[in-house]
Amino acid sequence: MKISIPFLVRAVALASGVLAMSMGASAQDTSPLVVYNAQHVSLTQAWADGFTKETGVKVILRNGGDSELGNQLVQEGVASPADVFLTENSPAMALVDAAGLFAPLEAATLAQVPANFRPTHGRWIGVAARSTVFVYNKSKLTPAQLPKSMLDLANPSWKGRWAASPSGADFQAIVSALLELKGEPATAAWLKAMKENFTPYKGNGTVMKAVNAGQIDGGVIYHYYHFGDQAKTGENSNNTALYYFRNEDPGAFVSISGGGVLASSKHAAKAQAFVKWATGKGGQEILKTGDSYEYAVGVGAQSNPKLVPLAELQAPKVEPSKLNSKKVSDLMTQAGLL
Repeated sequence: MKISIPFLVRAVALASGVLAMSMGASAQDTSPLVVYNAQHVSLTQAWADGFTKETGVKVILRNGGDSELGNQLVQEGVASPADVFLTENSPAMALVDAAGLFAPLEAATLAQVPANFRPTHGRWIGVAARSTVFVYNKSKLTPAQLPKSMLDLANPSWKGRWAASPSGADFQAIVSALLELKGEPATAAWLKAMKENFTPYKGNGTVMKAVNAGQIDGGVIYHYYHFGDQAKTGENSNNTALYYFRNEDPGAFVSISGGGVLASSKHAAKAQAFVKWATGKGGQEILKTGDSYEYAVGVGAQSNPKLVPLAELQAPKVEPSKLNSKKVSDLMTQAGLL
């Protein structure tokens, strides 16, 4: 079949016109992307800078805590100025998703993260992860004296010997996993015993400092506090070591940091592109080479080599969309922990 030269000229001109119109429309949209960020500011800023460098899209971060920003999004509803929501833990993502505020993520984005690091419904995705650990003072506890399970901390023998930060989203995510794994009666009983046994501190870093100073034998925190301090002076962690519960224990829970696109976003394409970038090669490489010491979760992505590999943590299987921050808050309040 012969194609005339005039036909080819017209076809090329038409295609060029469509492309020019597309580029023109894109160039006219110079609005920045607004990210409600409950992740570590330095990590998300590195993601934002990398995304801007690659795409030219400016990113504005509005920083806060998981619960604070999650509840704010629910309050704002479709009137929210947010385009993207990032969290440290997944219960806040489940809260916003339950309010129907997330748009489905693109299939290509979902394919970048293994199924065990994202909810099955595809409305948000894991962008990083952190492991629950028991940090202990090496002069107060030997490996043989460590609890075999996080549930053992409910035993009277641990009274006055361990610490946690119950008011933080980090610990509440751990309790959310306990609730999903063991059910409400067992969780309520453990929280009641926790109230009797533990010493409260404000923040995981403060728990680690107290353990390091010998004020308390051990505490339940996330792993990266120890690695971050060791990478600096080690002054708040040199007397401590980390114990990984493993064996699919509730204390081996790996919490997923989430990312999602708000259905009300006026810059949906940019928002989808940002989440795709964070879960792709560029964003996951920052987790490997940066100073957050959180786990990379992308397919084939490598975490910082100082970390215990994710595959060796023997974490319990928890569907992240089922982690219920509201129920956990109620149970912890009933136990006198909040």
